[in-house]
Amino acid sequence: MDECHLMSADLEGYVWGTRGQRVEVPIVNERDRQTYYGALDLLSKRVLFGAYGAGNTANTIAYLRYLQVQFPQQRLLLLWDGASYHRAHEIRDFLARTNDGLPASQWPIHCIQFAPNDPTQNPIEDVWLQAKNSVRRLAGLKPSFKGVKFLFEQFLSLEVFDFPKMHMYGSFSQII
Repeated sequence: MDECHLMSADLEGYVWGTRGQRVEVPIVNERDRQTYYGALDLLSKRVLFGAYGAGNTANTIAYLRYLQVQFPQQRLLLLWDGASYHRAHEIRDFLARTNDGLPASQWPIHCIQFAPNDPTQNPIEDVWLQAKNSVRRLAGLKPSFKGVKFLFEQFLSLEVFDFPKMHMYGSFSQII
């Protein structure tokens, strides 16, 4: 599970420049930004994602509830990074209420934290990159930011993902 921030300037992912010299790309409107929460189901190889106003504790809890609705009566194993709002008291309280004194082997939601600042461990990072690159390939169309979001979401909805990082964590009966 992870968050992704899509910005209007994401279409300008590549530029030509002189080797060894830094090229600065101005961002025209930094306010055009959309945050997505996503989880990669390692069995179906599909992404469950949702658009939110920001990456924060309240939206993290909202997304966890969304996942519970998508997989009723199933236990969820979440692999996520160490974002500050993943470690917040509100998240711990939510998980304590959700897991309600059950032994760890029966928790409805079990979270495992990746090493901090290491996107190589999280398979969803590859999904975000593939989705952004697919949108960048369409930069010549000059879509509005609304169009960029639509293209990004379409890619996530229609694509089935399979890359080596997804197989790092073994087999589970159901994993999100």
